[in-house]
Amino acid sequence: MSPTVALRGLLGLNDGPAALKDSVLVMIDCQNTYRQGVMRLEGVEEALAEATRLLARARAAGIPVVHVMHDAGEGSPYDITAPIGRISEEVAPRPGEPVIVKTFPSSFFRTDLNERLGTTGRGDLVLAGFMTHMCVDSTARDAFNLGYRPTIVASATATRELAAPDGTTVPAETLQAASLAGIADLFALVVGKPDDIPD
Repeated sequence: MSPTVALRGLLGLNDGPAALKDSVLVMIDCQNTYRQGVMRLEGVEEALAEATRLLARARAAGIPVVHVMHDAGEGSPYDITAPIGRISEEVAPRPGEPVIVKTFPSSFFRTDLNERLGTTGRGDLVLAGFMTHMCVDSTARDAFNLGYRPTIVASATATRELAAPDGTTVPAETLQAASLAGIADLFALVVGKPDDIPD
């Protein structure tokens, strides 16, 4: 059986990532939330290391970098006033790099991300962060719907196992693959690693 043709191909959308120098890097929810406790993700440390490499390349290229963090309030795993909710030290924002605080899965919903991106004059976005099936997915879809051209770096994302409606468990590895496949059908390009994005 031959591979299924993606909607992107049927619609004639681009099939290669834009150069890093022409893009904006959006780091989604790279918070300590996902490194410990109930929300710890499978493969999170490896993904964070890849995100750190990607961020270093972006900074060296001098492109805009935007950090996003999720706030679910005091006492939650997403409490941005507590150590657990802070952006991980390896990818912490530098002066001049804006931080968007969101309260919904999409980094665009009820935030000023779209306006901030508009000031860059760039339409190509590189996305990395957590969780693949939730906030990365939601952000990529909204980016596409708003006319941006998002690319997700798969190795710089991670997720966790979930309960399926039939009572079985969907392993994190399966959910990761399915989430990326669903996004790649239309909403974003998906590349394997940071080095797959040309300078």
